[in-house]
Amino acid sequence: MIDFSRKMAQVKERFKQLENEMANPNIFDDRKRYGEVSKEHQRLTLLIKCYDKLEKSLEEIEENKELLQAESDPEFSEVIRGDIKSLEEDIPALESELKLLIVPPAPEDSRNSIIEIRPAAGGDEAALFADELLRMYETYAGKKGWKVEVIEHNHSDLGGLKNVSFMLRGDDVYRELKYESGVHRVQRVPATESQGRIHTSTVTVAVLPEAEEVDIDINPADLRVDVYRSSGAGGQCVNTTDSAVRITHVPTGIFFASQQERSQHKNKEIAMKLLRSKMLEIKIQEEQDKMASERKGQVGTGDRSEKIRTYNYPQNRVTDHRFGITRYDLPAVIAGEVGPLLNEIMTIKAEAKLAEELDK
Repeated sequence: MIDFSRKMAQVKERFKQLENEMANPNIFDDRKRYGEVSKEHQRLTLLIKCYDKLEKSLEEIEENKELLQAESDPEFSEVIRGDIKSLEEDIPALESELKLLIVPPAPEDSRNSIIEIRPAAGGDEAALFADELLRMYETYAGKKGWKVEVIEHNHSDLGGLKNVSFMLRGDDVYRELKYESGVHRVQRVPATESQGRIHTSTVTVAVLPEAEEVDIDINPADLRVDVYRSSGAGGQCVNTTDSAVRITHVPTGIFFASQQERSQHKNKEIAMKLLRSKMLEIKIQEEQDKMASERKGQVGTGDRSEKIRTYNYPQNRVTDHRFGITRYDLPAVIAGEVGPLLNEIMTIKAEAKLAEELDK
C-alpha cells in the first residue's frame, strides 16, 4: 500500500492556493490564466475526493475488523465479513484512480490528436486489419464522446485500408492514446487462407498531438511544395487538375501529402496540419528523451520502431509488450472495448511518475 499522505498534504496546500487565486476578481482579466487555474482546480478537486473516499474505506475496513473480533453472533459476523470483502474489493480501483489523478498531466495531454494507420507487412491481410483498428478507435471515440474528423482515407482493393488519417477532438485525447503509437501485430488465419495456416501481419499506428501555428515555427523557406494529379479508381473519381499536394520539410526530410479534397488549397492545409503535428511530436519526444536519461524505473520508450502489441486470435489474446500486459478479451478489444487496456497502461506509467512525485 502506497503512503499518499505526504503528497496529499502538498496537494491540499496547492488546492488552497488555487481557491484563493480563483476568488480574486482580477483573474478574469487573464482568460488563459483563468483556464489553467480552473483546469488544475478541477483535477485537484477530483483527486481530493478520491483520496478521501479511499481513506474512508480503509478506516471502515479497520473498524469492521475490530467489530468482528468482538462479535459473538455468527449471523452478524457473516454480515460484517461481507462488508469487509466489499470494501476491500473497491480499494484497487480507488488506488488506480488516485495514481492517475495525483500525477500532474503533461502539457500536451489535453490536446486533440491526429491518428494515422497504415498497413505494413502482410499485404491484403494487413490492409484488412488496419481497417479493423480504425473501427476500434472510432467505436472507442464514440464511447468517450470524442468527435471524429476524417483527414485522409484510402481503401485497398479488398475493402481494407491503404492508409487513413483522422482527427479526434475531445477531452484528454492525447493523454489516453499517445501510447498507441507503434507497430501493431496480428496473428490469425486470414479469410483467404484455405489451409488454415496462421499468418502474421503488421500495421503501424501514429498518434500526433494537434499543433497550431503558434506551437511550431516553421520557416517557409524550408518547405518544398509539390502539386500533382490525384490518383484514384478512374472516371469521375479522378481529378483532371493538379489538386494533390505534397509538402516536404527539407531540413528533416519529413513530408506529408494529401489528395483527399478536390481543392489544392484544402489539400495544402491538410498536409500542413499533419506536418506541424509531426514536428510538435518530435519536439515533445526530444524533451522527454532529455528527461528520460535522468529518470529511474522507466517502462518502455513507446518508440514506433518497437513491436508494441500483438493481437493473437487463436489464443484470444492481446499482449502489450512494453508494459507486460496480457488480456484474454481480444474480440471485445477489437470491438472498441479498449478502455481497460488503455487505463492499465496509463496506470503503469503513472506509477513510474508517482515514484518521482512522492520523492519531491
